[in-house]
Amino acid sequence: MDLVKVWRTLEEGITQIYKQESSLTMAQYMDLYVFVYNSCALVQHVPESKKNKMIMYRIHNSGTAKKYSSELFGRELYKRLKHFLENYVTELLKSGSNLIDEDLLTFYNTKWVEYHFSSTVLNGVFSYFNRQWVRREREEHKDVYDVYQLALVTWREYFFKYLNKQVSNAVHKLIERERNGETIDSHLISGVISCYVELVMDETYPFAHNLSVYKESFEDIFLKNTEQFYSDKSAEFLRQTSVTEYLRRVGKLFNEESKRAQVRLHNNTLGSLTEIFERVFIEKHLDIMRTEFRKLLESNENIELSGMYTSICKLNSTFASILEEHVHKEGVKVIEQCGDAAINDPKVYVQTILDVHKKYNALVSESFKNDYAFVTALELACSKFINRNAVTTTSKNTSKSSELLAKYCDLVLKKSNKNLEEAELEHALNQVIGIFKYIEDKDVFQNFYSKMLAKRLVNYTSSSDDAEASMISKLKQAYGYEYTRKLERMFQDIGISKDLNDKFKARTKSSDVPSEVDFSIQVLSSGSWPFSQSFDFPLPPELERSVQNFNNFYADVHSGRKLVWLYNMCKGEIVTNCFTNRYTLQASACQMAVLLQFNEQTSITVQQLGENTGIAQEKLLKILQIFLKTKLFTCSDDESSLNGESVIELFLAFENKKSRININIPLKIELKIEDEATHKHIEEDRTLLIQAAIVRIMKMRKILDHQRLVSEVLTQLSTRFMPKVPVIKKCIDILIDKEYIERQETDKHSYKYLA
Repeated sequence: MDLVKVWRTLEEGITQIYKQESSLTMAQYMDLYVFVYNSCALVQHVPESKKNKMIMYRIHNSGTAKKYSSELFGRELYKRLKHFLENYVTELLKSGSNLIDEDLLTFYNTKWVEYHFSSTVLNGVFSYFNRQWVRREREEHKDVYDVYQLALVTWREYFFKYLNKQVSNAVHKLIERERNGETIDSHLISGVISCYVELVMDETYPFAHNLSVYKESFEDIFLKNTEQFYSDKSAEFLRQTSVTEYLRRVGKLFNEESKRAQVRLHNNTLGSLTEIFERVFIEKHLDIMRTEFRKLLESNENIELSGMYTSICKLNSTFASILEEHVHKEGVKVIEQCGDAAINDPKVYVQTILDVHKKYNALVSESFKNDYAFVTALELACSKFINRNAVTTTSKNTSKSSELLAKYCDLVLKKSNKNLEEAELEHALNQVIGIFKYIEDKDVFQNFYSKMLAKRLVNYTSSSDDAEASMISKLKQAYGYEYTRKLERMFQDIGISKDLNDKFKARTKSSDVPSEVDFSIQVLSSGSWPFSQSFDFPLPPELERSVQNFNNFYADVHSGRKLVWLYNMCKGEIVTNCFTNRYTLQASACQMAVLLQFNEQTSITVQQLGENTGIAQEKLLKILQIFLKTKLFTCSDDESSLNGESVIELFLAFENKKSRININIPLKIELKIEDEATHKHIEEDRTLLIQAAIVRIMKMRKILDHQRLVSEVLTQLSTRFMPKVPVIKKCIDILIDKEYIERQETDKHSYKYLA
């Protein structure tokens, strides 16, 4: 092969490509591609008879014939192509070396676009050469590039290197003119930037785009100039206008710079530009900004806050912390203003919390566009003031919020004259769940909610079974299946009890001795319901027969099961015939036992009542106090000084506007005792949970120091409640006594698990 002839043909075509002559047709382009392909293919073709021989080629150089191996053919072709590009770019540089400012940018952009296009076409012509010779040569020589990258490297070394400072300065001047309000040709900027991005400095193969040329030649200086430009402007703006107007102007400037960075510069510049705006316009005047933000929050200027966020707040997370501080302060203040009403009335307490949450949730949603930082700030503030406020401090109970929230649920879900519509009820339950996620002592809520749900179910006082099921479903979704497992079992027991009642009544009707009373029961599984047998007493004969009949029936249906009767939970209705009007009294089992004593007499001593009913005197006195308050009974002695000798008389002149009277109303002291018992039960459960967590951790770790053990216990249990460190220490001592763990002999601050 004669390389001189090969190159002469190629050089003509390459010259046409770079001069972008119209005479270069598609057919000629394909001829060039085929010519390169045939030349490379011929070089690489080795006949079977010459596999072990070196193929020789004649290459004419200055009239002297030389012989080269096949590997050198490609190298010579590559060398001549490189030399052509260097000469071409050098000539381009001469034609533009004296230009400045916009003329220089116009020249640079025009020549770059032409060169970039021509190099892309040339790369297509030499694509087979790239795949065969270049790829193989790159394995040994890293300074060899494919044809397109060779063109870029040549542009960088023989053109860009000499003009980049002048070009970059011209771009910076153009941007500054635009910032000062002049109209410019923005294509001059974007064209230069696209060239800078294309000129990759990483010369590893294949070329991976990085921004080293763009950063070193343009971005670093651009950012420095931007910071200097706006540092002067920020102080001037703040002197001339109010803070609100200042923020509007800053927001407008930031939007302009963001648009410039996104449209004309590289997208990566936007992050650095944002940092500059934050530093120049916020950090330098942060105290003024914070003061204004607080004023707007305190005066509820939501529109102004929205404008502030749009302008500048999203650039700095410190404003979210100001919102957190404000919401916490506001929540604590409004709860404190409620006074004792918040402690004694769950509705007042929860509604106050809901009002605060609703107000600032709307602010975060509308003014701050649900920005993550502000949403998090609101959640932290709500969690703080809900769990620690005037109510929890006054009651000396950090879990008071959980208790009151559960009691509020009871008010919403219980039958009353003011029952909510279905949509309103669903909305109220969603609000409860919204507050539920903030409370720390979720076990306290669970215990109180479980007790009150149980009472609603056994007393048939739920406003809606669908609402009850919906609330349990929401709790399950918020906290998991295990949290609501017992609550769901309660519903199942109520359904089973209904079937049992139907079967028992059918059997009673078919018996020879029909029941004297309308008797129904609820059979509850002992592990799911929060009830216990608090006292026992002999039932009146009128009730005893029905109880015995059901015992016999249940033994036949479920052999081997044991029934434990909870007389403290029983209630019934007694119809009176002794008063002027006929009344139906809704009473507890103990109250019924007392009332039945007056079937044969109208007066009786307290001592005699106790002997006849078998009710302990302390319990009996509380029952009599209720009767005296409702005016059913009278007594010569004062309520507070009742004793065994006091005579109780049936008040035959009793009158009431209602025909159905509920006298089964617990005293406040009884409710207080019940709440205290619930809290005591919760503390006992917590002690067991802490001990179980310690054993689990130690079983896995084997050996652990005290601080890490306490930390891991807190982590494990914090989603259910926040354990107190002294209680954890006490539980560790209990487990040491029980020989689950022991202290290390070499280190008394570490523990070892005993299998």
